[in-house]
Order: sequence, then C-alpha cells, then structure tokens
Amino acid sequence: MQKLSFSFLVGCLLLSTGIIAQPDRWQQKIKYTINVNMNVATNQFNGTEKIDYFNQSPDTLTKVFMHLYWNAFQPNSSMDVRSRELGKTKLADPRRNNDGLDWDARVKDRISKLKPDEIGYQNVKSVLINGVAQKLIEHETILEIVLTKPILPKSKITMDVAFEAQVPVQIRRSGRDNAEGIRYSMAQWYPKVVEYDYQGWHANPYIAREFYGVWGDFDVNITIDKKYLVTAGGDLLNANEIGFGYEAKGVQVKPATGNTLTWKWQANNVHDFMWAADPNYKLITRTIPGGPLLKIVYKQVDSLENRWQKMADTCALIYPIIAKTFGAYPYKTYTFVQGGDGGMEYPMATLIKSASIGTAVHEWMHSWYQMILGSNESLYAWMDEGFTDYSSTRAMAMLRNSPGFWYNGSYGGYYRLARSGYEEPASTHADHFNTNFASTSSAYSKGAVFMEQLGYIVGADTRDKILHAYFNTWKFKHPNPNDFIRIAEKISGLELDWYKEYWIYSTKTIDYAVGDIAMVDNKTSITIKRIGKMPMPIDVLVTYKDGTQEMHYMPLNLMYGAKPLETKTPTTVHAPWKWTHPDYSFTTSRAVGEIKSIEIDPSQRLADINKTNNKLVIPE
Repeated sequence: MQKLSFSFLVGCLLLSTGIIAQPDRWQQKIKYTINVNMNVATNQFNGTEKIDYFNQSPDTLTKVFMHLYWNAFQPNSSMDVRSRELGKTKLADPRRNNDGLDWDARVKDRISKLKPDEIGYQNVKSVLINGVAQKLIEHETILEIVLTKPILPKSKITMDVAFEAQVPVQIRRSGRDNAEGIRYSMAQWYPKVVEYDYQGWHANPYIAREFYGVWGDFDVNITIDKKYLVTAGGDLLNANEIGFGYEAKGVQVKPATGNTLTWKWQANNVHDFMWAADPNYKLITRTIPGGPLLKIVYKQVDSLENRWQKMADTCALIYPIIAKTFGAYPYKTYTFVQGGDGGMEYPMATLIKSASIGTAVHEWMHSWYQMILGSNESLYAWMDEGFTDYSSTRAMAMLRNSPGFWYNGSYGGYYRLARSGYEEPASTHADHFNTNFASTSSAYSKGAVFMEQLGYIVGADTRDKILHAYFNTWKFKHPNPNDFIRIAEKISGLELDWYKEYWIYSTKTIDYAVGDIAMVDNKTSITIKRIGKMPMPIDVLVTYKDGTQEMHYMPLNLMYGAKPLETKTPTTVHAPWKWTHPDYSFTTSRAVGEIKSIEIDPSQRLADINKTNNKLVIPE
C-alpha cells in the first residue's frame, strides 16, 4: 500500500506543480509561397514555389530532398508493383476483401491500367538558389537536389522551384473524378520538402502509407475556372472577392471579369496543405462557442442533403467532448471536404467520401495526433492511427452515452491479428510490413489497445492526465514513442519502458489463467499462471457465495510501483509479481467452500488472447 500511495502522490505532484520539462528538440522550419494555374480541360497545371528553408539543425546540409507523390500513379511504379505483389497473398481471414486477398482494395492493379492522360506526374523543371540552378536527380517519387553551396547550421536559403503536374485519375487519396464525381481532390499535389530531423532525412518513396512533414507556413494562390468552388485546409484571404458563401455577411461580391478566379489561401504552423475543387460543391458552416468554425463542403445531391446537415450538427456537438478529454483544437477553422477515396486527414481539413459521422470524427481526431503532435507516421503509424482510433471511438461513445465495452472492436481486431500468423512488431516501418492486413491491424487495432490497456496498467484517470500532458507538452514537436512513455512515467510515477518494448517492439502475447486452489493454514491459496510471454500486472476479483467481493492486485515488478485503486471493492495490493516467474500465489482469509468465482481482469481491459481460462466458477 505504501508503494501505491507513493506513485499516486508523485503523479499528483507532477500535475499540480507543472514540473514536466518542455522538450528542447530542434526542428526545421519552412515557408511556402505557391502559385498554380489549373487547366480544367487538360487536368494539368503549372506552378511555382518560393521556399524559405530554415536549417535549425546543428548539421551542414549538402543536399535537399523533395516528395513528388503523384509520380507513383504511373504503370510499373513502386506503388503499382507493390500493390499487385501484396494482392497475391491469400489471407485466412476473408473479411479483409471479398476475394480474401491482401489487396489495398482502393489500388489493386488499377495503376497498371492507366493511360497517358490518366496518370499522375510532378515534373520539377528547375530549382534555383540565388539565381543558380541546382543539380536535380529524380528517384521516382523522391527528388534529390544536390546543392552547389551547403546550407550551414542555423541559416536560411530560398529556393525558387518551377514545376508542372498532371492530376491522376482518383486511385489513392488524391486525384480527379472520384467515384462520387468530385473533380479535384488535391492532396500531395506540390513538390514538398522532405523532413530532416534528429534521425536525418526521411526520404521515403511513396509506396502506400502515411506522411511526415516540416512545420511551416503556406501562402497558396490557386487560379482556376470561375465556376469551381475551391475549399482547402486553411483560411481564405480574399473571401469578399471570391464569394461562393465565403464572403462576410452583407458583402456584395462583384462578378468575375474573366474566365478564372484566383483563390488566395493561407495556413500557418502546419506541415501540409490540401485543397479540392468542384463546380457543384456546396458550403455550409457550423459555429462552435469556444471552438473552431466548422466548414462542410460537399457535392450537391438532394437525397443526401439531410445526411450532410446531420453530420455537421454532430461534429459541432462532439467538439466540447473532444476538447475536454484530449485538448483544445488550436486553429480557427476546420473543413470536412467530400472527395478522395474514403477518409484522409490533412492539416485543418479532411477528405471524406460520404457523410459518415464515424469517419468524420475519426478523421478530425487525426488533427490531434497527426496534425498537431505530428509523429512520423511511416515509423510510428500506431501512434497516429491507434491513438486516433482510440480517441474517436471514445468520443463517439461519450456523445451517445454508450455504456459497456465500447472499445471491443479494437480488441477484436488485435485478437484477429495476434492469432492470424501474420503479425509483425508494430514498430515495423509502415511500408515494410509483409501484408496490408498486418500493417493496418497493427496501426489501428493494436495501437488503440495500447492506449486503453495503458489505463489498465496505470489507472484510467491517470491515463487521461497523461493524454493531456502529452498533448500540451509535445504539440508541434514531432514526438516519438519514447517521448510518450516518458510523459506517462512522469505522470504515473511508474516505470513503463517494459510496456513499450513488449507491446510495440515484439509480437509476444498476453495469456493468464486461474490455476490451482488449495487450503493452506486455514486460508485459501489461489495460483495465477502466466502462460503467454508478455508479463502484466494482474487484477483478480474473488466473488463469494454470499455476494461479497474482494479485489486482489499484483503489480508487475518492472513497474516499481502500483496504480491507484480504481474500484470501491475492497482491494488487497500484494507484493509485485516478478516477470521471470510464471506462477503467482496469494491467499484469501475465507475458505474455498465460500468462493463462488475467481476472475482475472474483470474490467476486460487486459488484451488476453485466451479469455476462456480467465474465470473459474466453482460448482455448488
């Protein structure tokens, strides 16, 4: 009990005194000024970028890398070949796809069939620094810029980039003419500087998964046919000149004199910029007291109007829950945009295929764990998708006042993964999993279980304090897994590196069982067996035939402490269970004949892969 009290008091002290040190980690900074002129007849555009790049690292840089994402949408590209190769795998779980194969269902073999006017490309014609052309080496979706003069530490350069692009037919995330008829879903559309951080350059080819970017400011001017409504992840600077519902109340917008309009957008302190355009888009808004202005942009279809209105209302209702539980959204606006191929998040906006409330909330929650915290999704997809899946599911359950095991879907997904034979460590680079199934399940399901199971280890209330401290400490700083664990340790007062090592860096599973029961010195001795290879702290509920109950809690010795009590049920905190020992025995003061049942983990938060041996009911 002394250890329990000590760890609890340490956590309270850390919270009340605010002594969590702010991280002092350098990161690069960037400013883009982008001008593009879209030809809606050819689906091509020319563009220029003025890029101010601030090297805030201690390193001298002799080259710079850029992403050219749309070059993936060409026959025989790495994305094309990889998708077709993974699609050959026959999975034991046919729920993945109708044919039971391991396709990325949205890609399949579609890229290989693209015609010249359907492919995507981004062609950088020149990069100038101080008027001097730089050497360019194209590696499909990565452009290497060999600098004539290195970028010194703590210095800035300005690059002038000229490029041309063709919008690919909608296949994955971005493109034109998607299934719902949206003309342009403009994601990953500009030459984007690769992130350079304490681990070096992250010049990942575009194969399938997510992204990582440099924090910066964007000024983006988009010239396009005047019939098109443009929306974006940012703020429109010339709304009163543009109209389309963006103008201030009472403003009379002058008709365009030519065939095009130039939309001037701005987004600050973000790591990407997405926009979309369609001549039949409709804009509606919702105002949230104390929160952002929500904008919902969708293709006008009368039969779907009520669904979009309901989605808008629900998102406005759920924001106070999200802000209270996970932290306040820091930008002035957020936009839900119909487009893309399902749901894909970007700073200040998301592409969603339809007015699905669940998808909308999930994509919005990415703002917290990817757009504001900004972990490297390629390396730590579980920190983005998993934390987002956990938080969006929890927020929806709170909105609906849904009792019960609301996170059952995440646990079920993890169990299928663990039993499938396809599981790889969640620390595997997102593009290097052997199957799409393992990649997706590790990121979403196992990542979400990580967070709920953390509540089992440190206590749910403590876990929630950890979430707030993590968000407030690491927003806009690209945290890694150890950064999260250190926050969790400081708040809980417990050692937790073992949890990260087992759950993220291995595929070892949890399996505990009720073992032998015997009378010893007029007391009942109960043995719990660790069958799986991953050790955990254990809660055991003993229920007596007279209806009374008692909880027995065995902390894990690797924790060097114990969680606060979470139940009003009388609880005995036993000596720590050594991780090297497969069995643990404890005693109760009452006789065996008085016991009705013995249950491991009555809260059901322990991701035990075989729960059939977790509860013993003693016959009358």
